[in-house]
Amino acid sequence: MILVTGGAGFIGSNIVTQLCARGLQVAVCDFLGQDAKWRNLAKADLCELLSPDRLEAWLDSSGEAVETVIHMGAISATDAVDADRVIEVNFRLTWFLWQWCSRHGKRFLYASSAATYGSGEQGFDDDASVGTLAKLRPLNLYGWSKHLIDRRVARAVTTGEPIPTQWAGLKFFNVYGPNEYHKGAMQSVVAQNFLTASSGHEMRLFKSYRPNYADGGQRRDFVFVADCVEVVLWLLDNPPVSGLFNVGTGVARSFSDLARALFAAVERPEQVTYIEMPVEMRARYQYFTEARMDRLRAAGFARPFTTLEQGIGLYVRNYLSQPDIYC
Repeated sequence: MILVTGGAGFIGSNIVTQLCARGLQVAVCDFLGQDAKWRNLAKADLCELLSPDRLEAWLDSSGEAVETVIHMGAISATDAVDADRVIEVNFRLTWFLWQWCSRHGKRFLYASSAATYGSGEQGFDDDASVGTLAKLRPLNLYGWSKHLIDRRVARAVTTGEPIPTQWAGLKFFNVYGPNEYHKGAMQSVVAQNFLTASSGHEMRLFKSYRPNYADGGQRRDFVFVADCVEVVLWLLDNPPVSGLFNVGTGVARSFSDLARALFAAVERPEQVTYIEMPVEMRARYQYFTEARMDRLRAAGFARPFTTLEQGIGLYVRNYLSQPDIYC
């Protein structure tokens, strides 16, 4: 059995879909809430679905059957401000699961984030050494909480503490794709602007507040969610591989590129206007992210990543423009 925490969420539900497609036994731990988040799991054949407040007791009673924990559960909002709650969910729960897997001889894969890199002044190298991680300065609470667990894991590995039989921290970059619809303002720019673009209306992007970046010239490493799932599946197929790994394309693209690809996918003329960024966002806004993919490639992951144009085209044709938008 594979336990996926956050399995009703964006990346988690995409992982669950592919695990079920392999015929594996899958248990999901997540809060479903009162919105349409449950639809992310509507097609999944699950052996268990439990809420996070039951997780510890469930592991005590049923954990022997679990072979791997894929921990995608997190408070992922970059504008989160309740530090105690974020640390409880993003740090303490992750560390609890790390320790549980270590004690019971299980495999453990967890979601980190490119938000740990902050402004990018130290680069985007997924070096898992204690000294390198200490130099990073995340710009928001979410990024710091993920950085905190990366550092705790690094210390455990370095000092010889008990570790899972396989472990991997995955630093996801700007992920987009199906099943992100419950995320509201935290959806990708593609999902937020599909209806606008497909209706032939103007797409709005933030202005730049740095002279070396034109409006729309801010650049991110946009990665299609199917590629993220492929990395997870590859790790499951390669138990000897452990480490901290970036998960991006390795190529930064501008928001102008993204807008152009979206309008092309919906077959509408490109129309973009630039609006003021909220003042409170300006000091913690990432102008550039680009994953260094050397370590994942060196570990043996050879599959090519989907280009921005290909990914947006697939997202629009196979999901956003269809009656059933879920994977």
